[in-house]
Amino acid sequence: MRSKQKFVGAWLSEIEYHHLRQQMDKSGQSASDILRGLLMGLDVKPRPERDTAALLRQLSAIGNNINQIAHTANATRSVTSSQVKELRKLLEEVWQVVMENY
Repeated sequence: MRSKQKFVGAWLSEIEYHHLRQQMDKSGQSASDILRGLLMGLDVKPRPERDTAALLRQLSAIGNNINQIAHTANATRSVTSSQVKELRKLLEEVWQVVMENY
């Protein structure tokens, strides 16, 4: 059984249809998804860029390194100056990655 029980059709002008198709292409959503979102007051957001997944993997790896240092610091109840330097370096890496991509 369908999760949506009501169907609504709509006639569009050529311009309106073209605009809807552009929104579909940009967002990767179906016409139904876009229209439902607009009815609920949501904005149509563009789909993430192709390299976003690679960026997220890179940031995740940096985050894992930061977590490892934090885990060690919590276990030993101390932080060395080399760990602080490493954290600063990792945070600068994060900043650099974000600035290069956004």
